[in-house]
Amino acid sequence: QVHVLESGGGLVQAGGSLRLSCAASGRTFSYYAMGWFRQAPGTEREFVASISYSGGTTYYADSVKGRFTISRDNAKNMVYLQMNSLKPEDTADYYCVSQRSPYWESAREPDYWGQGTQVTVSS
Repeated sequence: QVHVLESGGGLVQAGGSLRLSCAASGRTFSYYAMGWFRQAPGTEREFVASISYSGGTTYYADSVKGRFTISRDNAKNMVYLQMNSLKPEDTADYYCVSQRSPYWESAREPDYWGQGTQVTVSS
């Protein structure tokens, strides 16, 4: 089992940057794909980015491609989401997730979710 805890959210102006961090516990962390989802008020949760167990394969939603970068440090059991050129439409609660698979499977729901960290981008 993997437990995850997000941090790094906050208020930022449009065009600014934030880095979200996700601390994961569990011996199986380095075997599992990790990802980030987000949910804006009144909307469904949506996929943002994912990274394979080794960090060699990443996927991004079209809406964040070129602006966000996901990375991981298996030695520290950490996952990061670097968010640049933020837009007001990026405002949401961001969730770190884990999937019991070495590579992200888009057809499957994540197996583990964090409690989320709030990101607000002002215009």
